[in-house]
Amino acid sequence: MASYIGRRLLWFIPVCLLLITFTFSLIHLVPGNPAHTILGEEASEQAVHLLEVKLGLDQPLSVQYVRFLSATLQGDFGSSLYGSQPVIGLILSRLPVTLEIAILAILMSLCIALPLGILSAKYPNSWIDHFGRFMALAGAAVPTFWVSLILVFVFSVTVQWFPALGWVPLSKGLGTNLYHLIMPVFALSLPLAAMESRMLRGEMLEVLSQVYIQVARAKGMRQRAVLLRHALRNAILPVVTVIGLQMGGLLGGAVLIESIFSLPGMGQLVLNAIVQRDYPVVNGSVLFMGGTILFTNLLVDVLYAFLDPRIRYS
Repeated sequence: MASYIGRRLLWFIPVCLLLITFTFSLIHLVPGNPAHTILGEEASEQAVHLLEVKLGLDQPLSVQYVRFLSATLQGDFGSSLYGSQPVIGLILSRLPVTLEIAILAILMSLCIALPLGILSAKYPNSWIDHFGRFMALAGAAVPTFWVSLILVFVFSVTVQWFPALGWVPLSKGLGTNLYHLIMPVFALSLPLAAMESRMLRGEMLEVLSQVYIQVARAKGMRQRAVLLRHALRNAILPVVTVIGLQMGGLLGGAVLIESIFSLPGMGQLVLNAIVQRDYPVVNGSVLFMGGTILFTNLLVDVLYAFLDPRIRYS
């Protein structure tokens, strides 16, 4: 296991280098000049040039890339072009909001997907199974932004049960914090729950047809124990993989969700940085999120070995 983890960590290096190169190239292809954005369109060409020299934007892209790559390898993501704030500080200040949304969305999706998947497999082709299929299809087909807007219109504008905008930190109370996050978390969790429930249903049906399940039933084991202790434990492995892969979608989907609900997270930070052509913030944020996804996938592979003792990595 240790050698496997070591090899996976070594693979992080070329992947991160490719991610740095791709992000740096892509953001510089976006039209616009950060110096013009900072000073305004009415600024003189001399003032713009002086600011470009100060920020190092007058240098060739190859020089800027080497400078950024060298600083990144030393753990320095640079400073924002607006206010000269360290990029790592901006990321860490916004990270708790996005992580909380992502974790709550995964938990809520599991709370929806596990009962639907298990009951659909236990009663195939019943009304429960048909309902689960319909909910999964609807959750996968309906866009997240549309669900968010409908939630705002119904529960914030019409019945006024939940606030439409804003975020309250945990320091002001768990209940108040969750009260402000319930709509964005629900909107973000629906497509996750749809995929997880269909995946779990298919795996449960396959596991329930295995010989050892029939033996357990023949021994008089209770149906609940057969489903949860034997079938679910073996069927949950692909769902764990899906959750790991969904982490990237959660971080990407947070951009839209945080914009709609005005949440001060990583998504809104990246979106504002792209609009403002804040190259260091975009590069640092994308690299940080990419590293998070790589690390999450590694954790999923390690978790596989604990959930299924038959799996061994060499």
